[in-house]
Amino acid sequence: MAALRGRDVGAALPDVAILGSGAVGGLIGAVLTSAGTDTALITREATAERLGREGMQISSPMFGERQVAVTARPRLTEPAGALIVAVKAPHLPAALRRIDAEPDVVVSLLNGVEHLGALRERFGDRVVAATVRVQAHRAAPTHVVHRAPFLTVAIADPGAPALAEALGAARVEVLAGGSETQVLWAKLSRLAALALATAAADAPLGEVRPAAEAAAREVVTVANAEGAALDPEAIIGELRGLPDAASSSLRADLAAGTPDHELDAIGGAVLRAAARHGLPVPHTEALVAQVATRAAEG
Repeated sequence: MAALRGRDVGAALPDVAILGSGAVGGLIGAVLTSAGTDTALITREATAERLGREGMQISSPMFGERQVAVTARPRLTEPAGALIVAVKAPHLPAALRRIDAEPDVVVSLLNGVEHLGALRERFGDRVVAATVRVQAHRAAPTHVVHRAPFLTVAIADPGAPALAEALGAARVEVLAGGSETQVLWAKLSRLAALALATAAADAPLGEVRPAAEAAAREVVTVANAEGAALDPEAIIGELRGLPDAASSSLRADLAAGTPDHELDAIGGAVLRAAARHGLPVPHTEALVAQVATRAAEG
């Protein structure tokens, strides 16, 4: 496969750098590396050192059980063909301080819609909006458990063709095309409904489907006011297609007492957009309030 950027053979520059080594960054980094793409995980010093010693273990119904010798660094100091940003929204400002070089293209996989401003302030028009659909969690700093047989990345126009080719070669499903508003709000409409409903009740989707569907309809209304042109029945259909046991990382973070959860990036972003358009979203407001109360109670 062609390299993502031109450079002398043997130069120690990665084709792809991934900011973050959590469930998403770790899994994508491992499968890209396994497929032959020169990839570096940019992560905290202690984690980078451990990954360098142990590699990344992935347990996956798609990719099997494997131990991958990955490259991990605490900073990106030289240019890369592509930078994938795969940290949680609360971690973004600190994580960006690890990037000292200028990648050719920056593809963001963060949840929510408001992070693009911070990324464009740093990288300008090289930023491309994208989302990831995956069920995975980090069982340990060097072990990612991939729980369902899909890994899909949707990349908005103008796209990142070379990175899309590398992901495809690694058996990642790539959906290319659509405006960034469509791509980001299509995920947020599903995610906000699932995350807020399951986190508010500390229960799986099967116990909170009416609340999730009511929130999803409100979020789609907000998304369409933002210009996303989404079909609410399609979003509801996707929620109904999820198993009763489906849950969310927001629920898991609250259960673990994690302070850097994504309530503001998910629920807060919806409420702020609704306020801009003067749209009532009572179901979503109630769920956000319930999650905020749970978070405050620890």
